[in-house]
Order: sequence, then C-alpha cells, then structure tokens
Amino acid sequence: MKTEINNYIQKLSKIFTDDRSSEIEFLANSMLQAWRKKNTLFICGNGGSAGNAIHLANDFNYGISKSDGIGMRVDALSANSSVITCLGNDIGYENIFSQQLEVKASKEDLLLVLSGSGNSPNILRALEVGNKIGMKTFAIVGYKGGKAKETAQYPIHFPIDDMQIAEDSQLIVGHMIMQWMCEQSK
Repeated sequence: MKTEINNYIQKLSKIFTDDRSSEIEFLANSMLQAWRKKNTLFICGNGGSAGNAIHLANDFNYGISKSDGIGMRVDALSANSSVITCLGNDIGYENIFSQQLEVKASKEDLLLVLSGSGNSPNILRALEVGNKIGMKTFAIVGYKGGKAKETAQYPIHFPIDDMQIAEDSQLIVGHMIMQWMCEQSK
C-alpha cells in the first residue's frame, strides 16, 4: 500500500508542477467579478464530477462568506435528480444541463464544466449553449482534454490519464479559489 500511496501523491503533485496558475487565476478573478455583480456560476459534471460540482456549489454559496452570509449565486446543474431524470427521459441525457442553462442563465453568468475526459455529450452541449448565450465558459478537464478543451472559452487542462487524479484536480482548483475568495470578502 505504501507504494500506491507514494505513486498517487507523485501523480497528483506532478500535474500541479506544470504551470496552470494563470488559468486558475483568471477563473478566480472571473468568479470574484461575478460574485460582486451578483451574477450566477453554473457548475456541472457527471459521476464523480457531478459530486464535485455539488460540493463546490456549497463552498461558493456558503463557505466563501460565512461572516456575513452573502455567498456567491451558484447552481449545481447536476444536483436535482428529478430535473435530470425528467430532462433525460423527455429530451435526452445530452440535454440535461443545456436545457437548464437555456432557462436559468444570462449573458453575464459563468459556466464551469468538470470532466475527466472532456467528451461527455451533455457537457459539450452545455458549453455550446453557454457560448451561445454569451456566458464565460470554463472547463476543468483531464486526459487529453477532449472536445471540451476546444469548446470552452477558458479550459484548464491537466494532462493525466487517471480519472481519480483528474477529479481531484477539480476540487483542488475549487478549494484554492474558495480560500482566495474568502480572503477577498474580508
């Protein structure tokens, strides 16, 4: 087990040695601006990335400003199982996020998609609709980045062929930004 632990830590550390700081900083500044303007951050993903989207939505809604209770307007599009199953059943799983964006999102809002491969049809469709609406679209992706790397206006790509490390990168970036935003609220 010790070997597996060390290998995992090395892989996780390696993806952050390549400089992604300017990309992360741009996402952080865009989120801060959206927070101050009371725009909404929409986050979505599938599987573990869906769980990460929900986790980060909580962090940005509540965690960034515990002192005054005025967190960011954030919506995890993967959180409502009734909406997801309805849309999946009625208009197709590839539209479960894009349909929600068409109803809820505005031009000044942000979209952050989380994906290991960057190739899930529902993620790609969400990016297309976000771009059409005029949102700033971001993607945190692993592996080769997939089509999301090309479709998102601002991709943050961690080239790692390991789903767990790719999903860890999503939370690490989110937590970095959360801690920074906490400091900005003081």
